[in-house]
Amino acid sequence: MRRPDPIRPVILASFIGTTIEWYDFFLYGTAAALVFNKLFFPTLAPLAGTLSSYGTFAVGFVARPLGGALFGHYGDRLGRKTMLVWSLLIMGVATALIGVLPGYATLGVWAPVLLVVLRFVQGIGVGGEWGGAVLMAVEHSREGKRGLHGSWPQMGVPAGLLLSTGVFALFSGRLSEAEFLSWGWRVPFLLSVLLIGVGLFVRLRLLETPTFTKLRAETAPSAAPLLEVIRNHPREILVGMGMRFAQNVLFYIFTVFALSYGEKTLHYSKSSMLLGLATAATVGFFSIPFFGALSDRWGRRPVYLTGAIISLLYAFPFFWLLGRGPGFIGLALVLGLNLGQDMMYGPQAAYFSELFATRVRYSGASLVYQLTSVFSGGLAPFIATLLLARYGPYAVAAYMAASCALTVVATLFAPETHRKAL
Repeated sequence: MRRPDPIRPVILASFIGTTIEWYDFFLYGTAAALVFNKLFFPTLAPLAGTLSSYGTFAVGFVARPLGGALFGHYGDRLGRKTMLVWSLLIMGVATALIGVLPGYATLGVWAPVLLVVLRFVQGIGVGGEWGGAVLMAVEHSREGKRGLHGSWPQMGVPAGLLLSTGVFALFSGRLSEAEFLSWGWRVPFLLSVLLIGVGLFVRLRLLETPTFTKLRAETAPSAAPLLEVIRNHPREILVGMGMRFAQNVLFYIFTVFALSYGEKTLHYSKSSMLLGLATAATVGFFSIPFFGALSDRWGRRPVYLTGAIISLLYAFPFFWLLGRGPGFIGLALVLGLNLGQDMMYGPQAAYFSELFATRVRYSGASLVYQLTSVFSGGLAPFIATLLLARYGPYAVAAYMAASCALTVVATLFAPETHRKAL
């Protein structure tokens, strides 16, 4: 009788956990684009309110490197599993509290202040999540499958995006504008409590990774993993951050900025934009593991580099296609998210994990992933909104193309790692 593959419960648990974490994180992005400017910044002009709302969105990205450093330190010293449980709890509590936070009309200036605090806590949680989740999958995996298995926690991104977008679309489509702004937007945040319970049940049943267990049996853990990775892997950090930059900028242009652009500039309905985004998120279930598996066969570098080049070439056609009418929203987002962007995101978990030694891998991978997010994805909607207001949509396209050019150069300097032993 054939024994079940021990990797299956690991990648399933990684997928479920990251889905819940990203559901919470993306929920805020959708609300920032469609709700928060009206409830927490009602005294500001529309453009200023939107920019302020995106500013609170960016706070989560500022917190992510702190979460990555904190969880990376203890993840490299104590283990991957324990940190994943704590990251899930922190994220769930912060998200639920956003769901019961009164608006500006009730608390005045304290409403946006508390919103920023809770968004910061969200950032701490998701900052520790990614490194642990991908290492659980990659370090349990065997050589030749790490790209595929590492792509499963990456699939938590489209899953969380689809779930958050779908729930938001359901309530915004069935309620009047007044009902939605009054209480409807809060329900998706409160649902996080149920999802956290499911995630904890799954994660508490996992075992520590064999790679980390073997290391702990042979040697003492690093006293300061973050300092060690900065001292011993400076080239890997710089190359990884350059590779990460465009992928993160593109993702938040497509998933956050495009929602506001489609509704306010192109005058498409919320439901049309959310449906297009949900379509791209659904396709991501197939494109992310496909490109992860392709990197096991062809190598990480060729797949990643091709994705960066395609994304660079698509920056200007994206706005042209999106402006053709509501019927083209889904196609425009699918070509942007699921072709070029997913060619980078699919292999990314395995690629960044393979750049670093086991004793500092949690800290190293988290540092590259989370620190870059501050300057790329965290600022992308804000920068894009300013460029749109001053110069028009093709200035945003130029920003996207420049980000991709940076990533192309960084990837050319990256080593090939897909046959590297962990």
